[in-house]
Amino acid sequence: MPGAAYYLTRLSGDRLRRCYERAPQRVKQYLDAEIMYVLGRVEPAASVLELGCGYGRVLVPLAQTAQWVMGIDTSLESLMLAREVTAGYARCELAVMDATALGFRDRAFDMVVCIQNGICAFQVDPRQLLQEALRVTRLGGRLLFSSYTEAFWAHRLLWFEGQAEEGLVGEIDYAETTRGEIVCKDGFRSGTLGANELRQLCGKVGVQPIIVEVDQSSVFCEVIVPSAA
Repeated sequence: MPGAAYYLTRLSGDRLRRCYERAPQRVKQYLDAEIMYVLGRVEPAASVLELGCGYGRVLVPLAQTAQWVMGIDTSLESLMLAREVTAGYARCELAVMDATALGFRDRAFDMVVCIQNGICAFQVDPRQLLQEALRVTRLGGRLLFSSYTEAFWAHRLLWFEGQAEEGLVGEIDYAETTRGEIVCKDGFRSGTLGANELRQLCGKVGVQPIIVEVDQSSVFCEVIVPSAA
């Protein structure tokens, strides 16, 4: 059950929410720090697209800050839970959609957000993911992608071990797991893109990234869409 299908069949809806609810304290700190970093870059009048919104964990704080928020995910089960989580936020909308084939017009959003290592966890071509995000972001708008710092590895592995113990993800395959990539015996994999890899990725699509480390846990890649794009 490898790849993107994992989030459709195994890690969706309430199971996905339980993964976050059982996060160790240091991981919760990391999750909160990511959200706070993103919110600090959201303009009150902005339209924001979140790629891989899951059950809506990040959508609520975004909807409390931005003018309009759209969350997309490939899992209908996750989006049904997100509808409950975001109930009461009229400026938050949801759609089933592939992040590499977005059904939006060019330059539709002021900001596109893909955090919590979605760039690796989605198991899609990172270059295609970035290109599609750039397409739907207005000129002068902002993209935010994030992955993990190397220093956070032990905390990340501990979090996944807890998820595996509860049967939320497959048993960790320690023979295949290497520093930076979690591998489960049921085929699930989640890698990491470091600062240099994010720079190289941006170079391939012709944009200049701003790389920032947050909380010694996240590596953020921020791109301001050039006016001549």
